[in-house]
Amino acid sequence: MNWFDWLNCLIMLAVVITVIYPLYYCTIVSISDGMAVTRGEVLWKPIGFDLSAYKTVFSNDQILRSYGNTLFYTLLGTSINMVMTLLCAYPLSRPGLKGRRLFNFMFMLTMFINGGMIPMYLQVKNLGLLDSVWAIVLPGAISTYNMIIMRTFFSTIPEELHEAAHIDGAGHFQTFLIIVLPLSQTIIATLILFYAVGHWNGYLSALLYLSDSAKMPLQMIIRKMVIDSDIASMTTSNAASASTEMLITETKLKYAIVIVSILPAVVIYPFLQKYFVNGVMIGSVKG
Repeated sequence: MNWFDWLNCLIMLAVVITVIYPLYYCTIVSISDGMAVTRGEVLWKPIGFDLSAYKTVFSNDQILRSYGNTLFYTLLGTSINMVMTLLCAYPLSRPGLKGRRLFNFMFMLTMFINGGMIPMYLQVKNLGLLDSVWAIVLPGAISTYNMIIMRTFFSTIPEELHEAAHIDGAGHFQTFLIIVLPLSQTIIATLILFYAVGHWNGYLSALLYLSDSAKMPLQMIIRKMVIDSDIASMTTSNAASASTEMLITETKLKYAIVIVSILPAVVIYPFLQKYFVNGVMIGSVKG
């Protein structure tokens, strides 16, 4: 290895440490002794072992309910996203579609020009979607960027396959289901990951459109804790608890909820990583 390879390795190692350490730090703080956390002694390894924060998380009805809401919004939203993206990208990838250039231009235009937050809120309100699950999953039913990636991938499928299917009597919809979809598992898995992570981490739609606390996703609970410092409703401490104990509980509980919230993505990503890398590369071959 020459000096350039060593420099690249050092830079990549620094990037990896920068990315992984915050997650590692959250983990060791959430399981360490509360007093050690308060004194700032927990930096590189856990001190003591205490799972009280996780017991509080999994025994709190509000947190569990919001966790279930987030899971539901993610599954429903991702399903809608994929259906809309597939049904939009495939026709736009076909060279015989009349007005194809115009449709592509109109979709591209939405990436640079949009009505903004207030018009979107008024639109959701006028449609009667406020304070409902549809206010979370419908406004972002399709991503133009992801649709372009999908359309580009469909364009790489040999035209001979479409012609052979047409000769055998298959229509466009049959060709799409029988030939195109089985060949698109890589890009489909990639976009599922994109959409699912977006829904799982999203909180702005809930902040704008939801007022019922029973429908709030987990990210809104984290926001209340971190920004509004609303920790009292999450703990089981009574009024006689000491302020130091409350601080310990608050700090550990914040990190515990962060770990619980990102755990599904951390568990699922290794299984989709190979599709993620291949799908992005294949979908970026053409413009």
